[in-house]
Amino acid sequence: MNTAERFDLVTRYAEEVVAEDELEELLAESEPSVYIGYAPTGEMHIGHFTTIRKLADFLHAGLDVTVLVADLHAHLDDEKSPFELLDARTEYYQEAIEGMIEAAGADADDIRFVRGMDYQLDGEYALDIYRMAAETTIARSQRAASEVVRENESPNLGGLLYPLMQSLDVKALDADIAYGGIDQRGIYMLSREILPDYGHDKPVCLFAPLLSGLTGEKMSASDATSKVNLTDSPEEVASKINDAYCPMGEVEDNGVLEYVRYLVFPILDQREQSFVVERPDKYGGDLTYDTYEALEADFVSEELHPMDLKGATGTYISEVIDPVRTRLTAQSELLAAAYPDSYGGE
Repeated sequence: MNTAERFDLVTRYAEEVVAEDELEELLAESEPSVYIGYAPTGEMHIGHFTTIRKLADFLHAGLDVTVLVADLHAHLDDEKSPFELLDARTEYYQEAIEGMIEAAGADADDIRFVRGMDYQLDGEYALDIYRMAAETTIARSQRAASEVVRENESPNLGGLLYPLMQSLDVKALDADIAYGGIDQRGIYMLSREILPDYGHDKPVCLFAPLLSGLTGEKMSASDATSKVNLTDSPEEVASKINDAYCPMGEVEDNGVLEYVRYLVFPILDQREQSFVVERPDKYGGDLTYDTYEALEADFVSEELHPMDLKGATGTYISEVIDPVRTRLTAQSELLAAAYPDSYGGE
């Protein structure tokens, strides 16, 4: 695979790359390292799957991939994860991520998993954090984390340290590329600004789009109807997709189309399969799509009806998450330990 092919694979379906010329140089000269961090808070869902699926692209492009399960971050962000649940949720996140990597057609053994507490309590890391805290204003820290950390009029100190630690993680994990959702942009722009003063090159930043919720608004962790969970049954997946916001011919804020574009088609491409919409002959018969663009064009022209799209999408989504669902539901004790309110029973 030449540099141009690697670049196309690494950047496909990305929302933004900062900066493309720096990434091209990295790919031409080396096998760069890329990292992404996940704070183990609420259960992982379909939105996580779209970013994790991208890790398969990185592996196929020959990158060294590290996943940080950022346990301390999960507590620092307004205590979204109580301290006593961090171990169980960290284990759950690694299990879920490994399952999604395998479902996306890559080998989870090729990924290095790191826990935040493995290194964030070390003396050198702590000293750098103290230096950053002394050199960074509260306003700058709040601005960097405004799309990530829960904020209020009187923020906790942990939320202010969060973006500094995430910036320092790039150095601590020796990452050439920082990968995350576009909501992470403010933090990684801070890392590009300050890391050269701490002996690390400014990282290339690769951002994934954030999916719309199934309700037509932003996906919400607290709204079960806005997303598909990894443990949802096939019937639950079908019901959520069938009830989703998907107006005829409209692409904007259409979570169904986004699921198809960013998750289903990349996995079908990996498997060399097409997206098939089954329809009775009286309605024109089956439709087969080899590209998302062709499917979207038919949807916009109203050749593809929303209900037909929803039916096919529900089937494909359920099939994609099935091995992850099986893996997680087989570990009832882990689910109960990580999320006692949902799985702990009476």
